[in-house]
Amino acid sequence: MLLLLLVAAAAAVYSSVGHGGASAYLGILSLFGVPPREMSTSALLLNVLVAGIATVTYARAGHLSIRMIWPFMVTSVPAAYLGGLLHVAPRIYTLLLGVALLGAAVRLWWTPAERPPKPIALPVALASGAGIGILSGIVGVGGGIFLSPLMILAGWAGAKQTAAVSAAFIVVNSIAGLAGRAARGALVIGDLGPLVVAAFLGGLIGSRLGAHRLLPLHIRRVLAVTLLFVAFKNLWIWLGSL
Repeated sequence: MLLLLLVAAAAAVYSSVGHGGASAYLGILSLFGVPPREMSTSALLLNVLVAGIATVTYARAGHLSIRMIWPFMVTSVPAAYLGGLLHVAPRIYTLLLGVALLGAAVRLWWTPAERPPKPIALPVALASGAGIGILSGIVGVGGGIFLSPLMILAGWAGAKQTAAVSAAFIVVNSIAGLAGRAARGALVIGDLGPLVVAAFLGGLIGSRLGAHRLLPLHIRRVLAVTLLFVAFKNLWIWLGSL
């Protein structure tokens, strides 16, 4: 019951900012002794479900822009598949990720009020999509945790548009990462039924709050706290590996 409550709460918080919650599911499942190979697959599958709910909810609320998504997806999908094929020692990556997310969280908390978005620089978007995609496939996350702060801090979109773009981005990258894992025989699925129900309910509640109730400032602050949590989790894992 505690596991289901934690998964539902994580899904609600993450979906409110357009994320799937894979990083939180990885942490939660590890606390309950789920084997690593099963844990990463489960996290990606729950990611697809929760981010899919968020994508539909934000799209129905009028916040999803295909024009903003495609430059990132063109390069991120093949890169995420490639990342899913790779097995990389995560120690140095964990440290760099923790430091980067910590800086992004602090910066997002004090982001100025919503301002007119700037045009997305196509070469930057293509390069960013490729980099985020391969990292997502390696680690077992959807990539929204990298894309969201980039879009807001670069001034390419407001908080609600960023959440919508990130949710759709996470869905396709998570599926590509799963395909890569399946290709190398690392797709291990355990007893997901109860977790799916918990994540579905949490994702439904969180995405509706984000799309219809929360103000842009609230979404940025929730995103900042979410990034801070993931940053400290990665730094804690890195310290434990010393």
